[in-house]
Order: sequence, then C-alpha cells, then structure tokens
Amino acid sequence: MLGKSSKNPPLDKIETIIGPNTNFNGHLRCDGNVRIDGMCEGGLIETLGNVIVSPNAMVAADIVARNVSVSGAVSGKIIASDRLEILSTGRVWGDVEVGSFLLDEDGYFRGQLVMKEEPELPPQLAKAETSHKARPAVRHRQRRADDSQLANAEAADKSG
Repeated sequence: MLGKSSKNPPLDKIETIIGPNTNFNGHLRCDGNVRIDGMCEGGLIETLGNVIVSPNAMVAADIVARNVSVSGAVSGKIIASDRLEILSTGRVWGDVEVGSFLLDEDGYFRGQLVMKEEPELPPQLAKAETSHKARPAVRHRQRRADDSQLANAEAADKSG
C-alpha cells in the first residue's frame, strides 16, 4: 500500500503511545491510532483514527477521534464520529458527541450525550408524542379554570 493514504488506520496498529510515565500537555494531532497510558493535562488530542485510554491513564483534555475507548479517567469533551465506549473501569466527566455509545455496567458517565444522527421517529410514535405534548397545556388551562372558580367562590363567601 505504498503511496496510498488510508483514512481508516487498522485497529491493531497503534502509532502513538503516551507512556505510563509520561505527562503530556498541549495539542496532539495525528492520523493514526493513539493509546494513552499516562497523563494528559489540557489541550486537545485529535486523530482520524482511534483513541484508547488505558485503565491507569488520566486525561484532562478534549478528544476528537473516530472511535474512543475509555478504561481510565477522562475529563473533557469527547467527539467520536463513530463510537464511544466507556468500559467497566472507565470514568468520563464531560459532554460527548457520538455516532454510537456503549456504557459498561460499572462504567461512569456524567455529562450531556448527543447522538449525531437522529433516526426518523416512526409515525405511530410521532402521533403519540404530539398528543402527549398537547395534554399538559390542557391540564394547565383546566387548573386555571379551577383556580378561577375557587377564587370566585371565596369572593362570594366573603361578600355574603
């Protein structure tokens, strides 16, 4: 494949490793897969490939990648064009934008989750959602009418 550029690097080939005794601070930009075993403080990790956050890794930075797998700790925004998976030892604090999302049973996530491609709502559910949205307004109007009648009755009692 010499001379050919691939936008999807092989999953088993990791080109960049931030080792367990490494503290990185800044902007990391690459085309291949990245594995973080150490600490990343501040900045941005940006790749066309995948990011793997190992169990002992700590990342306080934003991540932009195709797939992100978290077994360690991440504090920051994550944008995964395909998939974000937070494994059983993984912890994420921050907003995420993803194509798909997996949270293992013992994994932790705190933030806002936005799925990039919203599927079309089936017509049966769309009707139910529309009628469900109308109900609170009707109840609200009914409460106002009940409150008005109660106020009128109390006024009549006071004057009589």
